[in-house]
Amino acid sequence: MPDAAGQVSRALRLAPPDQLAEAADRAIRAALGASRTEVFVADYRFSGLWPVLDPELPEAGFLACQGVAQRCFSSQQPVLDGGEDGRCRVYLPLSVWGERLGVLLVELPAHPDAASVRVAGDIAGELAVALRAADRETDRYRRVRRRERLSMAAEMQWDLLPGRSVAHDAFLLAGQLEPAYTVGGDHFDWSVDGERLTVTVLNGTGNGLAASLLTAVTVNAMRNARRSGGSLVEQAELASDTIFYQHRGDRHVATLLLELDTRHGVVRAVDAGSPHVLRLRGGTVTPIALEQQLPLGMFAETRYDVQEFILEPGDRLFVVSDGVYAAEPAGQEPYGDRAMARSMRSTRLQPATEAVGTVMRELHAYHVDADLRDDAVVVCLDWRGSSRPGDGRER
Repeated sequence: MPDAAGQVSRALRLAPPDQLAEAADRAIRAALGASRTEVFVADYRFSGLWPVLDPELPEAGFLACQGVAQRCFSSQQPVLDGGEDGRCRVYLPLSVWGERLGVLLVELPAHPDAASVRVAGDIAGELAVALRAADRETDRYRRVRRRERLSMAAEMQWDLLPGRSVAHDAFLLAGQLEPAYTVGGDHFDWSVDGERLTVTVLNGTGNGLAASLLTAVTVNAMRNARRSGGSLVEQAELASDTIFYQHRGDRHVATLLLELDTRHGVVRAVDAGSPHVLRLRGGTVTPIALEQQLPLGMFAETRYDVQEFILEPGDRLFVVSDGVYAAEPAGQEPYGDRAMARSMRSTRLQPATEAVGTVMRELHAYHVDADLRDDAVVVCLDWRGSSRPGDGRER
C-alpha cells in the first residue's frame, strides 16, 4: 500500500497519452485491490462530470455517481459512499495547481482507513498531472469535455486559455467564459512568477473568428512582452502597437492588466478602456475606480500609465466584461446595476472556483434562459494575505 502511488505513477509514465484512464484502472486495481475505477471529466460549462472509461454508463448508474462526484468536485475533498454490500466508493478530486479537471472514482471492497484515503488521494494527484500533460497530445479528454460542437472561434479561445483556475498559498484565482461553445473575443490570461501574479482580462470586439483572431494576437503580444521581462506598461504598449499596425485603428481591444504583489497585496493596474473590476470585502461590493485610458490598438504609439490600489487579506476581486456588466435582456436594467452585486455577495462562502460559476448562472437566469447576446467573462481573485515573517499580515 505505501508504494501504491509510485506504482500508479510508473504505469502512467509508461502509458500512451490517450490510454491514461485504462493504465490507471489496471494499476489501481493491482495496487489497492479495487474492483472498479472511473475517471470523470468536467465539461466546458462545469455543468456536469462525464465518464472517460465507460461513456455508455447506464443512466441510472451514471446519475447515482454524478451527484456524489459533483459534491467531491465542488468541495475538492474526498467523499466516501458506502454501499449495503460493504463496498465503498471513494471519490477523489482530480486537480493540479488548483486547476479542477474532474473526479476519480475508486471502488474498494471495504471502508478504507484514513491512511488508505490519503494514498488514494496521492494517486488522484498523479493522474491529474498526467491528464493535464496529455491534453496536448490527444483529443480524447477534450472530446469527453464537450457536450456539443465548438465553433471555430471558441476552439481557438479555449486553446489560448492558461487554465480555468490556479491556487497559491497567497491567492486563489478562477475564470469562466460564456457562451462556452460559441465564445468569440472575451478572454482572460494569467501567469504566476515568484511573488508576482499577472492577470489580464480582455473585452473582445466583434464576433466569431475575426474576434478570436484579434484576441489571439493581443494575448500573444502581451505574453511576448511579459516573457521578455517587460513591465505591465510595456505589455500594454507592445500589444497596442501590434494591433494598430495590423489594423490601423479600425480594430481595438478594451483590456485590463493587473499585477498583484502576492506578498503585500499591492495591485498595479493598467486600465485600457477595460472590463469592470469590483471588490467584495465582507458583504459589500464596491467598484474599483480606475482612470480609463485608450483601448489597445486605437492609435499609434499610445502610452499608458500605471495605477495602484491595495487589497486586505480576505478581499475578493471580480473582473467582468461588458457582456456581464451591461447585459440588458428583454428591456430590463443592466445586470451590473444591481443584480450582479447581489450575485457576487451570495458567493461569500464559496471559493473563487465556485464563485465564477455562481455569477454566470445568475447572469443566465437574468436572461430568463435566453441565449447570451454577447460574450461574457468573469474572473475572480481571492487574496488570502501573506504569512511570511516581517509582513505584519496573516493569511
